[in-house]
Amino acid sequence: MCGIVGYVGSRKTAEVLMGGLKRLEYRGYDSAGIAVFNKGKIEIRRRVGKLASLEELVGNETFDGMAGIGHTRWATHGRPSDENAHPHKAGKVAVIHNGIIENHLPLKEALRKKGRIFSSETDTEIISHLIDGFIGEGSSFFEAVKKALSQIEGSYALGILFEGDEKCLIAARKESPLVIGLGEGDYFIASDIPPLLPYTRDFIFMEDGEVAQLSPEGVRVFDVRGNQISKKPRRIDWNPLMAEKGGFKHFMLKEIFEQPRAVIDTIRGRLSEENGDALLEGVSLDSSVLKKIRRICLIACGTSYHAALVGKFLIEGLCRIPVETDIGSEFRYRNPILGEDTLLVTISQSGETADTLAALREGKRQGAKSLTICNVVESSLARESDHVIYTHAGPEIGVASTKTFVTQLVILFLLALRMGRELGIISQQDGRGLIGELVRIPHLMEEMLQSSKQVLEISRKYLNARDFLYLGRGVNYPIALEGALKLKEISYIHAEGYAAGEMKHGPIALIDREMPVVVLATRNDVYEKVLSNIEQVKAREGRVIALVSQSDREIIQKVDDVLFIPETHAFLTPILLTLPLQLLAYHMADLKGTDVDQPRNLAKSVTVE
Repeated sequence: MCGIVGYVGSRKTAEVLMGGLKRLEYRGYDSAGIAVFNKGKIEIRRRVGKLASLEELVGNETFDGMAGIGHTRWATHGRPSDENAHPHKAGKVAVIHNGIIENHLPLKEALRKKGRIFSSETDTEIISHLIDGFIGEGSSFFEAVKKALSQIEGSYALGILFEGDEKCLIAARKESPLVIGLGEGDYFIASDIPPLLPYTRDFIFMEDGEVAQLSPEGVRVFDVRGNQISKKPRRIDWNPLMAEKGGFKHFMLKEIFEQPRAVIDTIRGRLSEENGDALLEGVSLDSSVLKKIRRICLIACGTSYHAALVGKFLIEGLCRIPVETDIGSEFRYRNPILGEDTLLVTISQSGETADTLAALREGKRQGAKSLTICNVVESSLARESDHVIYTHAGPEIGVASTKTFVTQLVILFLLALRMGRELGIISQQDGRGLIGELVRIPHLMEEMLQSSKQVLEISRKYLNARDFLYLGRGVNYPIALEGALKLKEISYIHAEGYAAGEMKHGPIALIDREMPVVVLATRNDVYEKVLSNIEQVKAREGRVIALVSQSDREIIQKVDDVLFIPETHAFLTPILLTLPLQLLAYHMADLKGTDVDQPRNLAKSVTVE
């Protein structure tokens, strides 16, 4: 996820761009840059680090041009650096980009054969070279853009400038958000609404495949076939706080609803559907290495530890390698036995979790191989591990983890698939089946989010409960733990997660009409066992909120409230179960009036022991 902004008009272009980037920095924070016309030429200023570094570089410079583009980056291709920061310029063309170009490697090789020289590690620079090449062959600016887009596979929101037309800005969108702001003689583009609200409340929302030309004379939008189309502007009447949160009441709710997109961004470019395999760039775990691995240790804290517990089921189930899970704060103090035959996998949203970092260092001291799963580029865990796989969740503002947890589950699934295929345990056909189910998940998540109003009604019903019990079995048990944690974190209601089979070994003593029991009861190989647990709760007059498979209608008579879950592979069900539990915690907290985004006593990144 990156932030982009563009402008054409009579205002001070650089000021518009820098102001817009300030309101977009939550979308990317490892580098930033602007490209502005000055005396007919495109001048670029870019700097690694937070936006303050770019502000220092630009200083009080003045530019006389009427068009410009700006970008704040969250790295996907290439480490954070001045060279990898956007905009990227080739010849007379400058480009900013949000998204991922999946076929960038073959395109780059073809361009190199034509004598093109690249100055960055990014996929974006290819776009500027393609467009500049087509212009050099005689195409107009607009035609060159269309030809370049026809060769690109992947997702993009683009802002493009050309030195031959200094009053024109071209924008294009495919699977990445892009809006056009309409002023009076001023026209804007951005990846989100907030940066443009100081200038306009009227917006055009671009759809996939559309290309737009912006100039001081106005905006023209073309569809995927190149036909000019008429799009009706929408007026947005958000106050500044609502604008920052994208119209949602809280950042947490916004981030819950961003999860389908986060999953798409996390799997994009990482699937080989033909081979039934996962592509994990920079992770060199081939069969010669994996055959020496005798066990895998998954280390994490808090929500990430619950992802690790799911990961144990995935890796053992798909790879048949023994897996241990450890809480980071406990790991090194139990004097663990490690060695070269151990793969230590650390999981952290921030990549800075002190206990997890200490566990990694202990593992490396004992000679274990290391791999980190995290969401922050160039974080401490990422730098110190042998391998790193980034979750592409984008910045997460709410303290309680939502989309970073779900994307951790996705990465663990991809890691298990990759290792299973490399070891020959998963066949090509089975791999294709697993990938087929995975690519359905974002759509199924969208379905789940439509149940938010139903979850709100359930929340109202149980708002006065002082205690909750969450039950799950098998791969769903860690999601019961996560559901209980979310409720505790943001609503301050006491909640416990338990393996359903353990209920009769203690927690059953607590069950009465005053204690709601949330049961994860989707159809799997322990479904009948979970039904038995529900019967035990009902025999003690407990009230049951059940999350069940969409086709399961028999269970309705056995429980008090039910939420239906779309059916998928058992190892992907935890992703779908997570969403209604997040919504339940959110609505309970909101109804109680707690500080949802900044719950008491908690911090986003726990950097102390």
